[in-house]
Amino acid sequence: MEFQSVNKLYERSFRENWDRPALSNYQGVTLHYRDVARRIAKMHIMYEKCGLVKGDKVAICSRNQANWGVAFISALTYGAVPVPILHEFKAGNVHHLVNHSEAKILFVDDVVWEGLSENEMPNLQAVVQINTFHLLFAKTKLITEVREHLNELFGKKYPMNFTPDSIDYYEDKPDELALINYTSGTSGFSKGVMIPYRALWSNIFFARKVLPMLNSTSNVVAMLPSAHMYGMMFEVLFELSIGAHVHFLTRVPSPKIIMQALSEVKPNIVIAVPLIIEKVYKSKLKPVLEKNGIKFLMKLPVLDHVIMKKIRT
Repeated sequence: MEFQSVNKLYERSFRENWDRPALSNYQGVTLHYRDVARRIAKMHIMYEKCGLVKGDKVAICSRNQANWGVAFISALTYGAVPVPILHEFKAGNVHHLVNHSEAKILFVDDVVWEGLSENEMPNLQAVVQINTFHLLFAKTKLITEVREHLNELFGKKYPMNFTPDSIDYYEDKPDELALINYTSGTSGFSKGVMIPYRALWSNIFFARKVLPMLNSTSNVVAMLPSAHMYGMMFEVLFELSIGAHVHFLTRVPSPKIIMQALSEVKPNIVIAVPLIIEKVYKSKLKPVLEKNGIKFLMKLPVLDHVIMKKIRT
């Protein structure tokens, strides 16, 4: 299939799913597509007023949460290059990756920011608290003033209200740099991978082809780190392109929390890695299956199917 602009896919998805839920913090706030689009528009105003140009890097280092998706998509649809960084990295590694990627803006949560220093990242123009989008650091007075008057600037740009037709995202090209993704750094400092838009498009197209049952009414629980390419691609980016609802686990995905979230959200698909599946099996399913009564019933030809059906539900 011929390449289509990834950002224009999001533009279309946001318009068509304006009133549908888009991003949620599990047991917390829910942002509809209109809310996400509005926050993105405000970030675009801030980027423009602060002198951010197409191709500039925007680093994101925080736990999974709804505003992680907002920050990432805001950079992407502006034409900037998002740089997701694992929040578990030590401060020295985060400093190194921000500098190595030449990031101009850093989105970060309070826990990560406690160990960082703007003096170790001299190229940064601003550090943004990702939960509130308030400034933690600004290199110039202009940036501070823009943030203080952001709502006013938003009102001036969209005097007749912000509507689906107000959305106009950067039109990307196939070989253009979309994002920089860093490895987990098991053999020293992380290595960066430069990912073009055609890679994002091909993965979105692949997911649409093999998962045709997923659509704008679908739910997914995002339990993998969004800074990892697998979780980012198939728990966030693909879902937003089809108007689905992403529920972020904002805490460490323990078996108890995972099972609780799956029970409450009832996702249409579960994206996981073997380690997570193994933890859930050992802590939740195995103890039940190893009970004497259950072991006996599982040997009976009819009841075994009944029990397995009960486990699945």
